[in-house]
Amino acid sequence: MSELEQWIGQYLEELKRQNASVHTLRNYDADLRQFLSYFKRTGLAPPALQDFDQLLLREWLADLYTQNLSKPTIRRKLAAVRSFFDHCLRQGAIALNRAKLLTTPRMPKHLPEVPTEQQTNELINAIAAGELERPYPERDLALFELLYGCGLRISELAGLNLSDFDLREGWALVRGKRKKERQVPVPGKALAALIRYLESRRAEPTEPAVFLNHRGTRLTDRGARGILKMYAIALSGDSGLHPHSLRHAYATHLLSAGADLRAIQELLGHASLSTTQKYTQLSLLDLMKVYDKAHPRS
Repeated sequence: MSELEQWIGQYLEELKRQNASVHTLRNYDADLRQFLSYFKRTGLAPPALQDFDQLLLREWLADLYTQNLSKPTIRRKLAAVRSFFDHCLRQGAIALNRAKLLTTPRMPKHLPEVPTEQQTNELINAIAAGELERPYPERDLALFELLYGCGLRISELAGLNLSDFDLREGWALVRGKRKKERQVPVPGKALAALIRYLESRRAEPTEPAVFLNHRGTRLTDRGARGILKMYAIALSGDSGLHPHSLRHAYATHLLSAGADLRAIQELLGHASLSTTQKYTQLSLLDLMKVYDKAHPRS
C-alpha cells in the first residue's frame, strides 16, 4: 500500500471519530479515492506526500475540468483534497498545504427557488385535508409541518428521536451538520400534527426514531425526499419542490415578517451569517416586484 493510500485511510478514520455525517464520509471517500486513482493511472506508485507541489495538483485539477464536471462537483473534490492535506499538515507529514494555493472555480450566483406563503400553505392544507389517499397520512402531515415549521434539513428531520422533543414546552433538539446541536421552537400547527402522528405511530418499544417507514424502522433521507416529491407533484404539479425549498421558505417568510437575521441564523443552524444573508436578497427581490407593480414611476 502506498504512503498516499495509507494517509487517506487514516484521514477517513479521523473523520469518523469526529462524527462527520454519512453524506460527508461518502463524498470524501469517493473524492479521495478518485484523487488516488489519478496518480496511480500510470501503474507507478503515487508521489510521496512531500512531493505534491502546485504543478502536480494543478495537473489533477485540470483533469477534472477535462471531464466536464460541474463547478460544484469540482469545488467539492478540491475541498476534500484541501481538507486531507490539512490533516497531513497537522500530523507533521508535510510542511505546507499546497492544495490551498489552487484557485477555486467560481460559482454562478443562483438564488434558491422559494414557494410563496400561499403556495406552501395550500400544499400543507391539502395534505391535512386528505386530498391524497396515503397509508400514513398523519406521518406525512407531521413531516411537512416540521420541515416548514422548523426550517429543518431533511437529514435533521430523519435523525429526530422521540427523546428530542419537549412536547409540553414545544421545543425540539436538532442535530445539524457535524452533529452540532441546536434548540428550535415547534410552532402550534406542527406540534399538533406531531402529537396526532405519535398517537398513531406503531413501532417496537426500542425504536427511537420519530419518523418511520412501512417496516416500522427509521425513515431515511431518501424515503422522506420521495414522500415530499410525490405530494408536490400530485397536489401542486411542482416536480421542482424539494426539502430545502421548505427550509428556504421558512427563512424567507420569517424575514419578510420582520424576524431578525441573526435569530434566523440561529434557528437554521448556520455557522456563518453570510449563509443566512442570501435570504435578504430574496426579500429585496420581493420588494422590487411590489415596487414595480405599485409605484407610478416604476
